[in-house]
Amino acid sequence: MTPAAGVRRGLPHALQALRAIVLREVLKFSQQTGRLVSALVRPLLWLAVFAAGFRNVFGVAIVEPYDTYIPYDVYIVPGLVGMVLLFNGMQSSLAMVYDREMGLMRLLLTAPLPRAWLLFCKLCATALLSVLQALAFVIVALLLGTELPVLSWTTLHALVALLAGALMLGALGLLLSVHIKQLENFAGTMNFVIFPMYFISTALYPLWKLQESGAEWVYQLARFNPFTHAVEWIRFAWYGKDPGLAPWVVLGCLLVFFGLACWGYDPQRGFGGLTKRGGGAP
Repeated sequence: MTPAAGVRRGLPHALQALRAIVLREVLKFSQQTGRLVSALVRPLLWLAVFAAGFRNVFGVAIVEPYDTYIPYDVYIVPGLVGMVLLFNGMQSSLAMVYDREMGLMRLLLTAPLPRAWLLFCKLCATALLSVLQALAFVIVALLLGTELPVLSWTTLHALVALLAGALMLGALGLLLSVHIKQLENFAGTMNFVIFPMYFISTALYPLWKLQESGAEWVYQLARFNPFTHAVEWIRFAWYGKDPGLAPWVVLGCLLVFFGLACWGYDPQRGFGGLTKRGGGAP
């Protein structure tokens, strides 16, 4: 068989694998109503309860990307959208560990396709579910009376930012699934990765508030937090403003996280844990 014929034969096979993996995840998600409800409860609790209680505490001044004073609930919506993306990305790592222990992931990784492509298919499925959950949250936020610029051309840019953030956090989930050997260790991931990444960011308060309060080390950590840049890209894109370096940081972290995840899932060059557990053939 010539190389050209192999490419022609391999591309439909690769696309079929992508469709199969994405459809499997979507169908599984459609049968888990509680998963969607739990994904919406956390951000809606912040929006409906905390935003009302902290409205007078966290006054947001006129600062980019806003042209006027805004209510606190309007400010935190991009951060809460990021919360949905973050928690679903981390939940995907839990699903990867579960599938690996049950043998489904091992079976998938023995398919006659490049391992990086199989992981990319899994990443696409995770990102799609994250975006769908985030859009569901935005719809509920609009129904609760939060004023958002959803009916404008800037929404397209916001969707691009939303998808890029979902891919980056999904890639981080893939990377973490390399190191999480058992389901019981997922609680440690919640405490040492998810919560610091979320709270040390601009999801709930602007950077200048951190610097103004004198928490310089928190301010510096938030500046270098990839999640901060994902939230800021969504926020600036939503209001049609230049997000600066945020897109480059998000896309760069996406490539780094995914590259390290592919390296970790390679039993010949990876971190070693998967080989010991029989995590797939090369």
